[in-house]
Amino acid sequence: MTLHSPAILLTIAALAFGAAACGDDDDATSSSAAKPDPVAQVDQLSGESTAVALDAGFADALKSLELTPAPVGDASISKAGVASFPITGGNVKYYKPGSVSPFVQGEIDHDGAGLSLTGGGKKVELTDFVVDPGASVLTGKVSVDGKVAAESAPLFFLDGRTLEPLEASGDGTAVLEGTTVKLKAEAADLLNQTFNVDALQEGLVIGVAKITINT
Repeated sequence: MTLHSPAILLTIAALAFGAAACGDDDDATSSSAAKPDPVAQVDQLSGESTAVALDAGFADALKSLELTPAPVGDASISKAGVASFPITGGNVKYYKPGSVSPFVQGEIDHDGAGLSLTGGGKKVELTDFVVDPGASVLTGKVSVDGKVAAESAPLFFLDGRTLEPLEASGDGTAVLEGTTVKLKAEAADLLNQTFNVDALQEGLVIGVAKITINT
Protein backbone atom coordinates (compact mmCIF):
# COMPACT_ATOMS: atom_id res chain seq x y z
CA MET A 1 0.00 0.00 0.00
CA THR A 2 1.51 3.34 -1.02
CA LEU A 3 1.58 6.36 1.23
CA HIS A 4 -0.92 8.15 -0.99
CA SER A 5 -3.39 5.31 -1.56
CA PRO A 6 -7.15 5.98 -0.99
CA ALA A 7 -7.15 3.74 2.10
CA ILE A 8 -4.37 5.72 3.74
CA LEU A 9 -6.06 9.01 2.76
CA LEU A 10 -9.28 7.91 4.44
CA THR A 11 -7.43 6.80 7.55
CA ILE A 12 -5.72 10.17 7.80
CA ALA A 13 -8.98 12.06 7.35
CA ALA A 14 -10.58 9.98 10.09
CA LEU A 15 -7.71 10.51 12.47
CA ALA A 16 -7.56 14.22 11.70
CA PHE A 17 -11.05 14.71 13.13
CA GLY A 18 -10.71 12.05 15.82
CA ALA A 19 -7.38 13.26 17.18
CA ALA A 20 -9.07 15.07 20.06
CA ALA A 21 -9.51 11.74 21.79
CA CYS A 22 -6.00 10.44 21.21
CA GLY A 23 -3.76 13.15 19.78
CA ASP A 24 -1.43 13.14 22.75
CA ASP A 25 0.21 9.90 23.83
CA ASP A 26 2.05 9.59 27.13
CA ASP A 27 4.26 6.90 25.60
CA ALA A 28 5.41 9.11 22.74
CA THR A 29 9.06 9.14 21.77
CA SER A 30 11.04 11.68 23.80
CA SER A 31 12.38 14.80 22.15
CA SER A 32 15.92 13.46 22.48
CA ALA A 33 15.17 10.49 20.22
CA ALA A 34 15.27 10.70 16.44
CA LYS A 35 11.91 11.58 14.95
CA PRO A 36 10.53 8.64 12.96
CA ASP A 37 9.23 8.92 9.43
CA PRO A 38 5.46 9.29 9.06
CA VAL A 39 3.47 6.16 8.24
CA ALA A 40 1.47 8.20 5.74
CA GLN A 41 1.53 11.71 4.38
CA VAL A 42 -0.83 13.78 2.23
CA ASP A 43 0.77 17.02 1.08
CA GLN A 44 -2.35 18.50 -0.53
CA LEU A 45 -5.89 17.87 0.69
CA SER A 46 -8.88 18.76 -1.48
CA GLY A 47 -12.74 18.51 -1.55
CA GLU A 48 -15.40 17.95 -0.66
CA SER A 49 -16.70 19.62 2.53
CA THR A 50 -16.99 19.75 6.27
CA ALA A 51 -20.59 20.03 7.45
CA VAL A 52 -21.89 20.73 10.94
CA ALA A 53 -25.42 19.78 11.97
CA LEU A 54 -26.18 22.70 14.27
CA ASP A 55 -27.26 21.60 17.74
CA ALA A 56 -30.78 22.51 18.87
CA GLY A 57 -29.38 23.99 22.09
CA PHE A 58 -27.10 26.28 20.10
CA ALA A 59 -29.96 27.34 17.85
CA ASP A 60 -32.16 28.04 20.89
CA ALA A 61 -29.39 30.07 22.52
CA LEU A 62 -29.00 32.23 19.41
CA LYS A 63 -32.76 32.71 19.17
CA SER A 64 -33.04 33.76 22.82
CA LEU A 65 -30.24 36.28 22.27
CA GLU A 66 -31.88 37.49 19.04
CA LEU A 67 -28.80 36.54 17.03
CA THR A 68 -29.28 35.35 13.45
CA PRO A 69 -26.75 32.97 11.85
CA ALA A 70 -26.02 33.07 8.11
CA PRO A 71 -23.47 31.56 5.72
CA VAL A 72 -20.53 33.61 4.47
CA GLY A 73 -18.83 33.22 1.11
CA ASP A 74 -18.90 29.66 -0.21
CA ALA A 75 -20.59 28.27 2.90
CA SER A 76 -24.24 27.25 3.06
CA ILE A 77 -26.86 26.50 5.70
CA SER A 78 -29.67 24.11 4.79
CA LYS A 79 -33.28 24.33 5.94
CA ALA A 80 -32.48 21.39 8.22
CA GLY A 81 -29.84 23.49 9.99
CA VAL A 82 -26.68 21.97 8.51
CA ALA A 83 -23.83 24.41 7.89
CA SER A 84 -21.43 23.29 5.14
CA PHE A 85 -17.92 24.58 4.43
CA PRO A 86 -15.91 23.44 1.35
CA ILE A 87 -12.45 21.99 2.01
CA THR A 88 -9.95 24.03 0.00
CA GLY A 89 -6.60 22.54 0.98
CA GLY A 90 -4.23 21.60 3.73
CA ASN A 91 -1.85 18.80 4.57
CA VAL A 92 -1.67 15.94 7.04
CA LYS A 93 1.02 13.61 8.40
CA TYR A 94 0.17 10.46 10.34
CA TYR A 95 2.73 8.77 12.60
CA LYS A 96 2.53 5.44 14.38
CA PRO A 97 0.60 6.07 17.64
CA GLY A 98 3.04 6.29 20.51
CA SER A 99 6.01 7.28 18.36
CA VAL A 100 5.32 11.01 18.15
CA SER A 101 3.03 13.34 20.09
CA PRO A 102 0.69 14.40 18.60
CA PHE A 103 0.72 11.54 16.09
CA VAL A 104 -1.59 13.39 13.65
CA GLN A 105 -0.18 16.69 12.42
CA GLY A 106 -1.07 19.25 9.78
CA GLU A 107 -4.13 21.34 8.94
CA ILE A 108 -7.40 21.25 6.97
CA ASP A 109 -8.29 24.55 5.29
CA HIS A 110 -11.69 26.05 4.46
CA ASP A 111 -10.80 29.35 2.76
CA GLY A 112 -13.49 31.71 1.50
CA ALA A 113 -16.27 30.42 3.71
CA GLY A 114 -17.64 30.87 7.19
CA LEU A 115 -20.51 31.80 9.45
CA SER A 116 -21.91 35.16 10.51
CA LEU A 117 -23.97 36.19 13.54
CA THR A 118 -26.07 39.36 13.40
CA GLY A 119 -27.97 41.09 16.18
CA GLY A 120 -28.27 44.32 18.15
CA GLY A 121 -26.89 46.34 15.25
CA LYS A 122 -23.69 44.25 15.19
CA LYS A 123 -22.41 41.63 12.77
CA VAL A 124 -19.63 39.13 13.51
CA GLU A 125 -18.13 37.00 10.74
CA LEU A 126 -16.11 33.86 11.47
CA THR A 127 -14.32 32.77 8.29
CA ASP A 128 -11.37 30.92 6.73
CA PHE A 129 -11.56 28.00 9.14
CA VAL A 130 -8.43 25.93 9.77
CA VAL A 131 -8.61 22.60 11.57
CA ASP A 132 -5.51 21.70 13.59
CA PRO A 133 -5.88 17.96 14.34
CA GLY A 134 -2.90 17.87 16.70
CA ALA A 135 -4.42 20.56 18.93
CA SER A 136 -8.06 19.47 18.36
CA VAL A 137 -8.99 23.06 17.60
CA LEU A 138 -10.56 25.04 14.77
CA THR A 139 -9.27 28.57 14.26
CA GLY A 140 -10.54 31.29 11.97
CA LYS A 141 -10.59 34.96 11.04
CA VAL A 142 -12.92 37.15 13.11
CA SER A 143 -14.43 40.34 11.70
CA VAL A 144 -16.76 42.72 13.51
CA ASP A 145 -18.86 45.06 11.37
CA GLY A 146 -16.52 44.50 8.44
CA LYS A 147 -13.30 45.17 10.37
CA VAL A 148 -10.88 42.34 11.15
CA ALA A 149 -10.65 41.79 14.90
CA ALA A 150 -8.36 38.73 14.71
CA GLU A 151 -6.66 37.06 11.76
CA SER A 152 -6.55 33.67 13.48
CA ALA A 153 -8.48 33.09 16.69
CA PRO A 154 -9.34 29.79 18.44
CA LEU A 155 -13.06 29.34 17.82
CA PHE A 156 -14.11 25.73 18.38
CA PHE A 157 -12.84 22.66 20.22
CA LEU A 158 -13.15 19.39 18.28
CA ASP A 159 -14.08 16.50 20.56
CA GLY A 160 -13.27 13.28 18.72
CA ARG A 161 -14.51 10.97 21.47
CA THR A 162 -17.91 10.87 19.74
CA LEU A 163 -16.44 9.95 16.36
CA GLU A 164 -18.20 7.17 14.41
CA PRO A 165 -16.46 4.61 12.16
CA LEU A 166 -15.57 5.72 8.65
CA GLU A 167 -18.15 4.88 5.97
CA ALA A 168 -17.26 4.53 2.29
CA SER A 169 -19.96 4.95 -0.34
CA GLY A 170 -20.21 3.68 -3.88
CA ASP A 171 -20.01 7.13 -5.45
CA GLY A 172 -16.31 7.66 -4.89
CA THR A 173 -16.60 9.46 -1.56
CA ALA A 174 -16.12 8.55 2.08
CA VAL A 175 -17.91 10.03 5.07
CA LEU A 176 -16.67 10.53 8.60
CA GLU A 177 -19.21 11.74 11.13
CA GLY A 178 -19.56 12.28 14.86
CA THR A 179 -16.95 14.78 16.07
CA THR A 180 -18.65 17.17 18.52
CA VAL A 181 -17.88 20.84 17.90
CA LYS A 182 -17.81 23.00 21.04
CA LEU A 183 -17.33 26.74 21.60
CA LYS A 184 -13.90 27.83 22.82
CA ALA A 185 -13.56 30.29 25.70
CA GLU A 186 -11.90 32.90 23.48
CA ALA A 187 -14.77 32.84 21.00
CA ALA A 188 -17.38 32.94 23.77
CA ASP A 189 -15.74 35.98 25.34
CA LEU A 190 -15.51 37.83 22.04
CA LEU A 191 -19.14 37.15 21.11
CA ASN A 192 -20.43 38.08 24.57
CA GLN A 193 -18.51 41.36 24.52
CA THR A 194 -19.56 42.21 20.98
CA PHE A 195 -23.26 41.55 21.50
CA ASN A 196 -23.28 42.71 25.15
CA VAL A 197 -24.53 39.36 26.49
CA ASP A 198 -23.18 36.73 28.88
CA ALA A 199 -25.07 33.60 27.84
CA LEU A 200 -22.48 32.11 25.49
CA GLN A 201 -20.16 29.90 27.51
CA GLU A 202 -17.08 27.78 26.86
CA GLY A 203 -18.08 24.24 25.96
CA LEU A 204 -21.43 25.15 24.41
CA VAL A 205 -22.13 22.43 21.84
CA ILE A 206 -22.32 23.96 18.37
CA GLY A 207 -23.13 20.74 16.58
CA VAL A 208 -21.78 17.49 15.15
CA ALA A 209 -19.30 17.49 12.28
CA LYS A 210 -19.46 15.38 9.13
CA ILE A 211 -16.61 15.38 6.67
CA THR A 212 -17.02 14.12 3.10
CA ILE A 213 -13.93 13.55 0.97
CA ASN A 214 -13.25 12.28 -2.52
CA THR A 215 -11.57 8.88 -2.60
